[in-house]
Amino acid sequence: MNFFWIWNAKRIKRYSVIILAALFTAGILYVERTQIPVFSTGEKPVAIYKVETEDKDIALTFNISWGEERAIPILDTLKENSVSNATFFISAAWAERHPEVVERILEDGHEIGSHGFRHDHYTQWEDENIKKDILTAHEIIKKVSDTTPQFLRPPNGNFDDRVLTIADKLDYDVIHWSIDSHDWLNPGVDQIVENVVGKAAPGDIVLMHASDSAKQTAEALPEIIDQLSNGGFNFVSLSELMTGSETTTQEVD
Repeated sequence: MNFFWIWNAKRIKRYSVIILAALFTAGILYVERTQIPVFSTGEKPVAIYKVETEDKDIALTFNISWGEERAIPILDTLKENSVSNATFFISAAWAERHPEVVERILEDGHEIGSHGFRHDHYTQWEDENIKKDILTAHEIIKKVSDTTPQFLRPPNGNFDDRVLTIADKLDYDVIHWSIDSHDWLNPGVDQIVENVVGKAAPGDIVLMHASDSAKQTAEALPEIIDQLSNGGFNFVSLSELMTGSETTTQEVD
């Protein structure tokens, strides 16, 4: 089987990034991704998980689906460490209950993406229910944040070709990740730092969490930010990350 890495060119575009077209297992949740197969799919919708760039840019992204204790400390830590352009994927059900946190995210300069409405596995749903959930989340997030989200990270990071097609028709870019911090497992601050810094490369999209399950994330962030900054990395939003570079296609065995 031939796999393809695809990377691209001087415009914000869903096909201007290294892409992940399909997952082998519908139930993949938080899995270590040292190598991710990428299929060449022509004009089929795809999921973005990394950007090929010569610049040492990296995007910190945070999922929030529940809880009220961890988000503010994480926002405080980002602010204290001069990071004002992370991307927060928020569950609309959570956003309805915590509009003040959504407001704080935006006030601090961060970007908002959709994490759906119900935190469930889209791949187990009928097409119409997937569409309804995405649209419900879209309207709620617009109302709560006064912004229009363009990025979707499906609940649990779980998607298939159907989800990609539906999201594409609704004008969403599906965002995955190339680095998983595994912070939700609370493996210890040092391990979270190593999970991120030890694998960081230009164009990476880092998965972290700001739900209450992520009890060690705020404590790990200063060291992550410090080590990446000392390594010459620049923190950018997803929108910023997805801008630019040259178009090349390379076959990978």
